[in-house]
Amino acid sequence: MDKLKSGRKKDTRENEEMHKKKLLQLSEISLIIDTYDDIFSDFDPRPYSQRALSDDFLLEARKASKDKVSGTFELNFLIPSHLKNKVHELLIKKRLKEHFKRHHIIASREKHNIIKTGISFLIIGIIIMFITTFLLFKYDAKTFLISFIIILSEPAGWFLFWEGMHQVIFETRTKKPEIEFYEKMSKCTVNFIHY
Repeated sequence: MDKLKSGRKKDTRENEEMHKKKLLQLSEISLIIDTYDDIFSDFDPRPYSQRALSDDFLLEARKASKDKVSGTFELNFLIPSHLKNKVHELLIKKRLKEHFKRHHIIASREKHNIIKTGISFLIIGIIIMFITTFLLFKYDAKTFLISFIIILSEPAGWFLFWEGMHQVIFETRTKKPEIEFYEKMSKCTVNFIHY
């Protein structure tokens, strides 16, 4: 009799595990959570509508979304059915959408500011190089002051020019993964699947 009960429990556990695996394969991104709190920071006592997202959740979402192409996809949270709470789920979905949209806007603005700074450096560098060239041809370094200004402004012009190019070409690339992540996540459909 005990063997029969333990066999049924084992079959039930195996069926639950198989069901979880099937659910994981159905969606594009699936994360198993024990409670709704797993999505949020442990140190933030505010309600779900205002709570900060967990760094662990964001890291896992970032890893899982790397392989996904841009466009819409599903983010499925697998949660035990006895914890099902539609009100919490609606609040969490709204909070996630707000978070991802806000951070997408912030990252895009940061990239735009980097480009503006880089272009400003580039233009100022070109202006300084032009002034230096003008001084060199006009006065041919005849006085100590003109020589000093030329010696000082020539590397300054080159520095600003190349630093501006670096900002525009390379620094903007560092923001690309962050922008892509938040763009993907802001467009994703969030679902809670109960098992």
